[in-house]
Amino acid sequence: MDLERLTASPIGTVVPLRLPDPLTRKTVDGHAFLPEPLPVEVQLSTSTWTTVNRATASLARLDGTARLIPNPGLLRRPALRREAQSTSALEGTYAPIADVLAADQAQTDLPAALREVLNFEQMAELAFSWPDDRRLTISMLGDLQQTLVTGTASELGDAGQIRNRVVVIGSRGRPLADARFVPPPPGDQLRSGVEALLDWIETPPELPTVVQAAMAHYQFETLHPYSDGNGRLGRLLVIVQLLRGAIIREPLLVVSPWFEARRTAYQDELLDLSCTGDWDRWIAFFAEGVAASAEESRSKVEGLLGLQTDLRARVHAAGKRGAAERLAADLVGRPYVSRPEVARLYELSGQGAANAIQALQAVGILEPSGFRTPAGAEVFRAPDVLTLLTS
Repeated sequence: MDLERLTASPIGTVVPLRLPDPLTRKTVDGHAFLPEPLPVEVQLSTSTWTTVNRATASLARLDGTARLIPNPGLLRRPALRREAQSTSALEGTYAPIADVLAADQAQTDLPAALREVLNFEQMAELAFSWPDDRRLTISMLGDLQQTLVTGTASELGDAGQIRNRVVVIGSRGRPLADARFVPPPPGDQLRSGVEALLDWIETPPELPTVVQAAMAHYQFETLHPYSDGNGRLGRLLVIVQLLRGAIIREPLLVVSPWFEARRTAYQDELLDLSCTGDWDRWIAFFAEGVAASAEESRSKVEGLLGLQTDLRARVHAAGKRGAAERLAADLVGRPYVSRPEVARLYELSGQGAANAIQALQAVGILEPSGFRTPAGAEVFRAPDVLTLLTS
């Protein structure tokens, strides 16, 4: 760690600790950084306020687009899977987005990377199921983290609990002296820091929600309260805060691709804030990412809605109606389908489901994917939807 800069931090304290060196495993003296509780006021430059306002306006436009969708929940699934794939990649776990979209159709024994990505989706759905007026607690955060790591190599003995071990960031295969950052050690100070953060989130200062989310995200990542999954959980909490702040009503925002594309800058900005206390710089960076992500998400949603209209038109032009038309419309949220699934979703017989799939094959909307379900049923894909989702 850059002890000289962190020791001079106006927003935290360097504390001593003893821990096993990641390289030699010998117990050595080290240091960790303990952030102070979040402030209730921050001084922002005019340019940063402009960026925050742009982010807020972009989120409002995304929300406005979502309100035009008769069934916005249909597009939640692809949005969550894009977020899951990218936020996991930011942490070094990569799974191709096409595999992520097809995973629950075509595989039984999921690769480790794919399991982690799908766990994120389950974690997000759990968070979004909570009423907005339900207070966030350490227990709730623990449930999210437990869901994220279940069945993966990250499911350690303290899964679902505030960590009981020291974690070191950026020292894999290198000595402790080369660590990029050491978050607070386990114990009362770490737990108190998380409790203070949750209190701040529940009774936030009079600041725009985008600013609140930026500040809370820094604090969560700096506390690093769990043994694993902090980055993915922290970025999910950004969306949760925006939902609770009523800036967006549907979780169609995908934020991680922007930060993934700027991974080094993202990590540098978090560390720089710990060293300097320069909230203005961090909030400007964060708000820029939210603004760009909201615009990209809105463009994706509008593209899917336009494609949905086109798919319906192609079905109509072929003289098809009923289940084929409904299936075509729903492919924008579920681009991989099988006959048993279609039968279940639309309450059709096996032959009725097969007829609907064949009708869409005939007009080029569906094609064989090369996958089969665990039970052996053929899986079909919608190539136009996949092109849009993976671009």
